[in-house]
Amino acid sequence: MMEEKGYTPADRDWMSRALSLAAQAAEVGEVPVGAILVKNGAVIGEGWNRPISSCDPTAHAEVVALRDAASRLENYRLPETTLYVTIEPCTMCVGAILHGRVGRLVYGATEPRAGAVASQLRLTEMTHYNHKIDVVGGVMAKECSQLMSEFFKKKRQINLIKKL
Repeated sequence: MMEEKGYTPADRDWMSRALSLAAQAAEVGEVPVGAILVKNGAVIGEGWNRPISSCDPTAHAEVVALRDAASRLENYRLPETTLYVTIEPCTMCVGAILHGRVGRLVYGATEPRAGAVASQLRLTEMTHYNHKIDVVGGVMAKECSQLMSEFFKKKRQINLIKKL
């Protein structure tokens, strides 16, 4: 079930931390998305977008955070966890979240082109999966969206200068 409100102060705190990871991605030229996986009030995995720097098309922030947690816990299942991600996950990431058995997904801004939770596909609402995820969207959406907009604005300016 997806909610636009209904998040807690702790959700805002964790999303702030995910935003700082997204900023790290932007600093190295990656699309600024950050993700943190939390269990029992502690971070068990974190990541930011790295497909360019790692030459890995699957190195989205969510997947990096899930891999980090799975490695730390030595388990590919991550039940009773909450994944905080600054942008609505894509199809690949929703699949990884489902297969990892994440219990709750909290995201910041929607992703109108490729979002697979609310914007385009609504994969977390499909009834044929054997795992259900609680979803909360819109946590610090303005800040998450602003970081993304500023990144692409700078990228367009750089590309324009290169053309001159």
